[in-house]
Amino acid sequence: MHGLHLTADLYRCACSGDLLRQPGAIAALCRAQVAACGLTVVGEHWHPFPEGGGVTGALLLAESHIAIHTWPELGSATLDVYVCNYQADNSHKARALMDALVAAYAPHSAVRQALVRGTP
Repeated sequence: MHGLHLTADLYRCACSGDLLRQPGAIAALCRAQVAACGLTVVGEHWHPFPEGGGVTGALLLAESHIAIHTWPELGSATLDVYVCNYQADNSHKARALMDALVAAYAPHSAVRQALVRGTP
């Protein structure tokens, strides 16, 4: 169960408004970046909030998951990327995926954290 869990809190994002409000745009970005990093989507769910609200959603990965939550009224988003390293070390894929997502949101500032999980 050893793995790497990355988080990023993004503030004052300079991305397209679609990446803060449109589930389809967010899902397409996430699916494309997951594939580019060599990870495997096995399921997904996206929920838009009414009246110009944000989106919450996740991709379930064979290797674990990613989650995104947006606040368009603040120009902010939070990202989680978690990968298990059961049959191979996927840490470099998780870092590449997080870097790509942060770049797509183009935040003015970001707080990033990394947690190694499952190490006794």
